[in-house]
Amino acid sequence: MEYIKSPTLIEQNSFEIIQGIIDETRPDYSFKNEIEEKIIKRAIHTTADFDYLDILKISDDAIKAISESLKSGATLYTDTNMALSGINKTKLKALGCHIACYVSDERVVTLAKEKEITRSMAAVRLAAKEPGEKIFVIGNAPTALYQIIELTQKGELNPQAVVGVPVGFVGAAESKEALEQTNIPYILSQGRKGGSNLAAAIINAVLYAL
Repeated sequence: MEYIKSPTLIEQNSFEIIQGIIDETRPDYSFKNEIEEKIIKRAIHTTADFDYLDILKISDDAIKAISESLKSGATLYTDTNMALSGINKTKLKALGCHIACYVSDERVVTLAKEKEITRSMAAVRLAAKEPGEKIFVIGNAPTALYQIIELTQKGELNPQAVVGVPVGFVGAAESKEALEQTNIPYILSQGRKGGSNLAAAIINAVLYAL
């Protein structure tokens, strides 16, 4: 069988196909700028879902906030190991950044039981106590997103930015609506769609553009 084996060519062809479909189905669609185009196209590349042309929302200050924070060696906190695995570690290391997922940390497990909250919420509380600039990458847990918002409003957390794309039916859409009403720099997906793979893809798009 004849098929493309080169990862580089597969990705290149994929993005060409994506642009071709946009040209055919949405000829009047225009991206705000080059980096937003890269983010949205990578979201589509990862999910094969062209709804992200419309439902991926990027606050005016988000790209600058994420980029500058990455260049400053921020720590990225994910809500799943899947998101952590999908983010390019070589790029992070070159920038002096760190990445962590605390959902299985013993301290988080204990705190979640004591406070009768989700482990995702407990992980945010643990991250909030650590020093340094923080970027939260949330692809699965609406409760994590709510906790970030609550702690920020209380002055107990100062995230540089949040990628908030939890997927699901309970609280996913609502938590992203709540994020959109804050002053936190954000990239979010409206509605029920999202996921850890999408969260990682968004961060990677910014990393590749630096």
